[in-house]
Amino acid sequence: MDIRRNLPLLMTICFLSQMGGFMILPLFPLFIEEFGLSGWMMGVIFALFYVGKVLGGIPAAAIYRKLGGKKALILMLILLAVCMGGFALSSAAVLFGLLRLLQGLASTGLTVVVRSIIGDGGNVDNRGLYNGYISSSEGGGMVLGPVISGWLALHWPLSVPFLLVTVCCLMAVVAAMGIKTTSQARANHESGGTLSDYQLEEPLATVNQEPLDNLTHSLLSTDDVSDDDTIIDSPVEYTSLFNQAPESTTIGPTTEFTQRQQLIGYGTVHFLEMSAYAVFLTYFALYAAHIMHWDPFATSLAFTVSGISTLAAAPFVGYLSDRMGDRLLLCMLGMFLIGIEVAVFLSTSSHLWVYVGMLIGGVGGACYMDSFFAHIGDHIPDESRSSVIGKIVSAAEIGSIVSPLVAALLTEVGSLYSVFVFNLVLIAAAIVVQAVMRSRYRLKEG
Repeated sequence: MDIRRNLPLLMTICFLSQMGGFMILPLFPLFIEEFGLSGWMMGVIFALFYVGKVLGGIPAAAIYRKLGGKKALILMLILLAVCMGGFALSSAAVLFGLLRLLQGLASTGLTVVVRSIIGDGGNVDNRGLYNGYISSSEGGGMVLGPVISGWLALHWPLSVPFLLVTVCCLMAVVAAMGIKTTSQARANHESGGTLSDYQLEEPLATVNQEPLDNLTHSLLSTDDVSDDDTIIDSPVEYTSLFNQAPESTTIGPTTEFTQRQQLIGYGTVHFLEMSAYAVFLTYFALYAAHIMHWDPFATSLAFTVSGISTLAAAPFVGYLSDRMGDRLLLCMLGMFLIGIEVAVFLSTSSHLWVYVGMLIGGVGGACYMDSFFAHIGDHIPDESRSSVIGKIVSAAEIGSIVSPLVAALLTEVGSLYSVFVFNLVLIAAAIVVQAVMRSRYRLKEG
């Protein structure tokens, strides 16, 4: 497909799904509490969401390869709609737990599918920008979601926001149905078309013969052709494949690492980042209330400021990532800015300065997310890209389970302050791992 034509629909899908997620985030504990469940049962129900996120990445990648991007998106969104509607209509703890598990599966699945679509449909010149637009739309959902749900909770029963989120998911399904795919590439492929049948973006003289031979063989193979139209079955996909050789000489060759090494490196970085993010989401509100003595409105506003920052900065950061040609450096800068955010509220309780820190952290989050997934798209071969993304996302969600537990132990033996010192350690470790990977890429390039 022409990804530029479908990008507004992908942004709409991400906006609606993210807004729905953040609409129920502050209300879900209160909603579950209404049914008189024990604290232990509530904890199990909350934890099942993250278990689903851990389990969801690899199956989502397989579904993406089997059904294609459009059908995979529709499936994940329908599953989310079923979960949200089920929350609103159910009162049984067992069903709550099952729906929470499925919600985690669908949430991770949506991330894997969208980022795989960008990786497969984009190229080295635009992956960062396209990932930036996706991050920006998600930031918009983060801003509006809590505001809408908070207002609804003042005037309506707590089940109403869940029904509204169900409607949002169904609207996203309609948007996904509007995605345009084409069978032209596959038709040419099956009729024996060759590279000369496509308009190439680079002259033949710029490509070494051996990569060209390998590429020609991969284009003529019919093993990976699906039975239905998919988002990646298009001339743009073949053009992107053809440009892999020039890509690898401008940013860094994939041959410096084996795929296993890449998986371990990327997985470790994202594990550390998601661990730090989970600690922040879980304990910032407590830190703001007990250490900084903020009221709930001021705390909610801090999250809103961060979302606005991500919304505004992500497209520009993504464009910068494409132009710089050094995505790992921008990832490292993003983690550093997130570290500044944490350091600011550890050093002061001033509303103004903490909000400034949140603005900086929002930009940092955009830097990291845009460049991280774009870098994977640049360096992982097409046939295994979605699988690698699925494994990375799933493995990283283990950090969302483990790190809050470690932080809980720290609060027992130390204080909330020590929790965010631990947060800074996770951020620093992520920067170090990325610096090592970057040095090896640059060493090989030189």
